[in-house]
Amino acid sequence: MDRRAFVTAAAAGMGAMAVPTGATRMQPAGPALKGRIRHSVCRWCYGGMSLEDLCRNAAAMGIQSVELLTEQEWSVPARFGLTCAVAMGPTSISQGLNRLERHDRIVAESERLLPMVKEAGIPQMIVFSGNRAGQDDAEGLKHCAAGLKRITPLAESLGVTVIMELLNSKVDHGDYQCDRTPWGVALVEEVGSERFKLLYDIYHMQIMEGDVIRTITDHRAHISHFHTGGVPGRREIDQSQELFYPAIMRAIADSGFTGYVAQEFIPSRDPMASLREAISICDV
Repeated sequence: MDRRAFVTAAAAGMGAMAVPTGATRMQPAGPALKGRIRHSVCRWCYGGMSLEDLCRNAAAMGIQSVELLTEQEWSVPARFGLTCAVAMGPTSISQGLNRLERHDRIVAESERLLPMVKEAGIPQMIVFSGNRAGQDDAEGLKHCAAGLKRITPLAESLGVTVIMELLNSKVDHGDYQCDRTPWGVALVEEVGSERFKLLYDIYHMQIMEGDVIRTITDHRAHISHFHTGGVPGRREIDQSQELFYPAIMRAIADSGFTGYVAQEFIPSRDPMASLREAISICDV
């Protein structure tokens, strides 16, 4: 199952499943991390192991969060001294906030979820724009803003941040509307709430527009969360791909960012060894 299928299934209330990722053995505890980056990991990339095993391994590596969990899973990370940085929200990648006819359902589900997200100690809930399906970007932005303005007052009162993810429409998510940083930034400014920000996925935005470090620096105020991934192929973030993650992480840390950076690559080798290596690369 790829990420699109995972998010769609989770939005429909199914359990967290993902692509098999091989070895699940426990990794030994490593050296203490520097603390400039708050590390998280996306659960869907490690569907070959139980959530409990992933949390156990993550805790041993110094990772602080396992994210993109459904409400049935939110309590699991806490058993291992972890949090869930991002809860699954009421939309799917293709069926999001850019259509007015979906708003009543999305708002009602947000009103149900957000108090529980707060109670679970989760700082953020993810939403998606949806696919264009012939809609122009200006109209899509207007509709997304209208829906978000119905959600953010509750998010503000609870102290939970709603985040919309920037995804590429070139390779992985054809026709997705929130596919460029300027569009996402314009949406954040139109909504005008401190409780609505962007999830800047480095993998996706490298594919769509590049210029990653300057974009992050210029739009730090609009970003609440980061995802990683090797380009091409969303594999390991090591020297096999075109991005140099130590420099990207230094730019994030130097900007004063205090949120989470989540590993979201699909391992091609031993998954926990690859995850440990990724944390080491990003621990700047």
